[in-house]
Amino acid sequence: MKIIAVNGSPRKNWNTARLLTAALEGAKAKGAETKIYHLYELNYKGCQSCFTCKRLGSPLYGKCAMRDDLTDILNEIYEADGLIMGSPIYFGSSTGEFRSFLERLLFPVKAYDNEKPSLLKKKIVSGLIYTMGVKDESVYMTERMITQRMLTQTFFAESEIMCHTDAYQFEDYSKYHCPAFNVEEKKAHYQEFDQELAKAGELGRRIAERILEK
Repeated sequence: MKIIAVNGSPRKNWNTARLLTAALEGAKAKGAETKIYHLYELNYKGCQSCFTCKRLGSPLYGKCAMRDDLTDILNEIYEADGLIMGSPIYFGSSTGEFRSFLERLLFPVKAYDNEKPSLLKKKIVSGLIYTMGVKDESVYMTERMITQRMLTQTFFAESEIMCHTDAYQFEDYSKYHCPAFNVEEKKAHYQEFDQELAKAGELGRRIAERILEK
């Protein structure tokens, strides 16, 4: 059983990455082999609309024709049993790198066929972790976020979403101009981050359990 995490945050050791790591630890507790990729370390672009992945008779039918740092990672994900993706919310949506990753991940295996919309050989159990600075996740539960969940449900096994709200953004708020925030409330909330890590761990365990039940 192999579960891969993909971090769509530019920070490798902050909220999103820590929650993804906790999710993988939860999966490990159930016997999973795990790995995490940080998208901001990779050199790649989004879909180039070449349609090679849709061309009949092409040796790359169902696969992305682009050759860059995502090529081998995508193949590894398609062979994995589980996928946990995470991104902070910027301007109401996930990061640009994360959206480009989703294009490259999902479009090659999407078939223009209503009866069999996926070219994947198997369902991959998946989860999504979003982090955001606002207190109410519904503020940023935009159409794009909902679409991302629908996509993962279409091409992968049913996906669940975890949202961490009122995220602690800076190590020292005194160094930044941010009067819109109640810093003391944010600090108090961040003191409870271990509870969020525990929730992420449970998400990872549930994903591993669903894989074992298949």
